[in-house]
Amino acid sequence: MKNVHATTAKVPFGQKVAFGLGMLANQMFPAVLGIFMVVLVQDLGFPGWMWSAIYFFPRIFDSITDPIMGFISDNTRSKWGRRRQYVILGAIIMGIAFVTMWQLYRENGLDYNFTYFMVWSFVFYLGLTIFSVPYVAMGYEMSNDFHERTNIMAIAQWIGQWAWVIAPWFWVIMYDPDWFPNADTATRELAIWVGVGCALLAMIPGIFIKSKSTLDDDSLAPLNLKGIGGSLMQIFQGFKEAFQLKPFRKLCISTFFIFNAFNTVAAFSFFIVVYHLFDGNTEAAGIWPTLFGSLGALVTTFLVIPIVAKMSKLMGKKRAFLWSQGISIVGYIMLWFLFVPGKPWMFIFALPFFSFGIGSLFTLMMSMTADVCDLDELNTGKRREGIFGAIYWWMVKFGFAIAGGLSGLIISYVGLNPDAAVQPEGAVTGLRLFFSGVPIFGTLVAMFIMRNYDLSEERANEISAALEQRKNGPKPLASSYYQTEKLLTLIGQNPLPNNTFDIGLSVKTDEEAHQLFSKTLGKGLHGLCFSPYAEGQTIGDSLSEDQIQRRVNIIAPYVKWVRSFSCTDGNEHTPVISRNHGLQTMVGAWIGQDREKNEREIESLIELAKNGVVDIAVVGNEVLLRGELTENEMLEYIQKVKKALPNIPVGYVDAYYQFYERPALIEACDVLLINCYPFWEGASIESATAYLRQMYALIQQKANGKQVIIAETGWPNQGKNVHQAVPSNTNAMKYFINVSTWAEKENIKIFYFSSFDESWKVHHEGDVGAGWGIWNQKEQLKY
Repeated sequence: MKNVHATTAKVPFGQKVAFGLGMLANQMFPAVLGIFMVVLVQDLGFPGWMWSAIYFFPRIFDSITDPIMGFISDNTRSKWGRRRQYVILGAIIMGIAFVTMWQLYRENGLDYNFTYFMVWSFVFYLGLTIFSVPYVAMGYEMSNDFHERTNIMAIAQWIGQWAWVIAPWFWVIMYDPDWFPNADTATRELAIWVGVGCALLAMIPGIFIKSKSTLDDDSLAPLNLKGIGGSLMQIFQGFKEAFQLKPFRKLCISTFFIFNAFNTVAAFSFFIVVYHLFDGNTEAAGIWPTLFGSLGALVTTFLVIPIVAKMSKLMGKKRAFLWSQGISIVGYIMLWFLFVPGKPWMFIFALPFFSFGIGSLFTLMMSMTADVCDLDELNTGKRREGIFGAIYWWMVKFGFAIAGGLSGLIISYVGLNPDAAVQPEGAVTGLRLFFSGVPIFGTLVAMFIMRNYDLSEERANEISAALEQRKNGPKPLASSYYQTEKLLTLIGQNPLPNNTFDIGLSVKTDEEAHQLFSKTLGKGLHGLCFSPYAEGQTIGDSLSEDQIQRRVNIIAPYVKWVRSFSCTDGNEHTPVISRNHGLQTMVGAWIGQDREKNEREIESLIELAKNGVVDIAVVGNEVLLRGELTENEMLEYIQKVKKALPNIPVGYVDAYYQFYERPALIEACDVLLINCYPFWEGASIESATAYLRQMYALIQQKANGKQVIIAETGWPNQGKNVHQAVPSNTNAMKYFINVSTWAEKENIKIFYFSSFDESWKVHHEGDVGAGWGIWNQKEQLKY
């Protein structure tokens, strides 16, 4: 896949400003919405349930469309790149819809206004999705430097915070009779200025932030009506894969709690200032509701964001986040004591502390999300800023929807009545309790979640270096080891088709394939190649006995044999646990260029065999195919193990043609263990079983009467094609069905590859690497 993200660390200041002006529009719309929404209750008479409904349902719609837009943006081919055109289109739709939705007239009646506003809200949020998802992805792509990303987001948030400085002054204008006769008239006219102005600001990133053409990027998924079903499945799969990343999951959930809690009570400041500080007198309250929001935003702009950016550089993003949120809790506590009737100016002292909460949230979280995109690329080989941005902002918007619904419910619960001259006893006090208590609770939960966030600067730099090395180095495809069409060169012709056993090819629908796959798996397999590594782990990581136990528990009902690949780093638990389940074991010692590690592997293999948990001992896997050792060196290792284990069959695993071309290997091994992959040789699914049978037959003819076992064969369900070999769910199921049927009929011993998907394999095989399992990374049956 082409690497389409930025490779330069530093970004020109003008580009940062262009991105920041888009953030001003992105924040001005919700900031003004929060102000204007008060008019619906205060002036147009919307009851609490209507407030909840218009907050909740359009935002739920918005959160659903975000992942779809993320997929579209990530896979768009155009001369303008993947993002710019959508940013401009979304800006236009947002502007038009925002102006239109606020054209509300009292004489039209409550029900009409509610319905009208709801319909246009859906249009507005559709435009917001089309704009914001690719816009946010632009920011993630601008730099690959750990601290430069924070600088980009800090500048963007600094510019964006002016929305929250400006928006509260609309309260002053709306309720000043010198400006407008009433607030609903004000919203109709102000919406025009806001809608047009913000639409123009939102277009700036699409116009001035340049991007490379993606017209020739054949790694992108097709976007057409015919493929919409598959596209939706890829969206869902991408959503699941992204959310499986523990650091990203922590970012999303923490943001949900903080942002949700803040927005649940954000509008309450108006009611608290008016009804608690000024006893319900809106005119006497004057500009104080405005000052609460405006001064808080100014503090965030000129104090919090620069301090947070500096804290991040000095102590790291996680610690900066935890300190900032702790300071915000102090602010919420202070506000309880500093909302003093007759002394409205006292709450100003709490604002610097209070502002650290939201002020630090997006500066740090958006920067950390960009780091997570790198981690995802390292694990999967895919660049998916659009999907990650969509999911992150899905959590934000879902939280916003929940917050709107909760706001209305809280207003109803405490009994606040904006039309009443005197509020019911306890209503304002109840509102104040929620105003401080809800954000404190949400912030504490978020801090607890983030306490062990582990994507540090050191780790981020390691990931960045690995990606750069991968980009500049040779393509990490296993097909560079396996020889495409090797079988054809050995036999001089295409394998003769014989579809006697190819039951899977006759299925017409995916549902038929699913049913036949389940039936075939239910019959049981001879053996499975065991995949021990959980999501985020890689070769060399220490594996716990519990995770081996959990995975063996899953596969045990379906197999007679389990094949393992290593005898160290926790892999030694696999044969022990498998034997406890009554399974037979083919246990491998991993052999490579590290001689000391080779000795440890062999010693552990011998010890396991002497303990009675090894039925076939394997010395090395595809060592000659990879060119890591010579044939004589491998023969010496094999002889050493045979001498130590005279009563146990000893073999070596490699591509079938390595045995065909090396008679000494056949002579040295007690059992011939061959890897056969029609996929890597470019065979179509229709001819794959014929290829497999021919590969097996070639070695059986050379075996001198020794047993031949297919130690690996399989078909991936994702990734790039190899000639006529197409990875897909359907083809993976068909291959499994056909191979299993053939093996059962002919009594062929096969270890199917593999049990579970493992993301680390993309480092060696490209994007195909993570799709070989029967179960996925979450240990769920894929088909």
